[in-house]
Amino acid sequence: MAQDSYQKGLDKLMEYTLTSNDDISTHLKITEDLKDLAPDVGKYIIEFAYGDIYSRPGLTNKQRVLVTISSLVTQGTEPQLELHLNTGLTAGLEPNEIVESIIQLIPYTGFPRVLNALSVAKKVFAQRDVEVETDEKELVENK
Repeated sequence: MAQDSYQKGLDKLMEYTLTSNDDISTHLKITEDLKDLAPDVGKYIIEFAYGDIYSRPGLTNKQRVLVTISSLVTQGTEPQLELHLNTGLTAGLEPNEIVESIIQLIPYTGFPRVLNALSVAKKVFAQRDVEVETDEKELVENK
């Protein structure tokens, strides 16, 4: 049973994991980095978070990542945010969807956390060589 749970979680995790760029943060790297200190943490991430929670029905991978990103922004946890911004891009979120989701949090979490999150997003987008398409005309018209 434990192996089934682990494999189910690993399969789900891989839907969110980019393996072609060694410079970005992934759950697999975290698991590897902690194996000599806390090997069970990696197992918990894979079996519980991805095997039990991320594998539940009702939300798409993109929706799950948006919820996760929002939670991490409000908590001010930039290292984990960096990881999940990467998982969001891998799951198919567009950079502008990520930016708009972060901006949406200004009334709820405040400018400092949103500005920090946008800085992390800028770093991740640069690492992934993706651009945010902004409509300058729309920005001017909304002023």
